[in-house]
Amino acid sequence: QVQLVESGGGLVQPGGSLRLSCAASGITFSRYAMGWYRQAPGKERELVASISGGGSTNYADSVKGRFTISRDNAKHTVYLQMDNLKPEDTAVYHCAADQVLHNIVVINPASWGQGTQVTVSS
Repeated sequence: QVQLVESGGGLVQPGGSLRLSCAASGITFSRYAMGWYRQAPGKERELVASISGGGSTNYADSVKGRFTISRDNAKHTVYLQMDNLKPEDTAVYHCAADQVLHNIVVINPASWGQGTQVTVSS
C-alpha cells in the first residue's frame, strides 16, 4: 500500500523559507514521478512542481526562481525548498506519486499525501 507522509509546514514571515519533505513507502520510489501541489481556501488545487524518476523538474510560473523540488531515491523522499515566501503561497501542500509523469502534470496522480499547512504571514 502506498503511503506518502508530508512534513515541514508551518508559519513563516514573508521573505522566509521552509523545506517540505514527503516520505514515500510501498512503491519502487526511483521509478515514480513525484509532484507537489497546493490548495488555498476557495481556490482550485494547482501543481507547484514536479520531478520525474530521472530527475527532470518543472515549476509553476508563480514559484519559478523561489521553489526547488528535489528527490533522494535512497531515502525515498522528495523535498520542496521554498524561499522568499509570499502571503499568496499560503495553502495546504500535498505531495503525490505516479509511475507516469503525465498524470502528475494533469493533476491526476495515483496516490496523494494528507498534506501539510504552510502559512505565510507577518
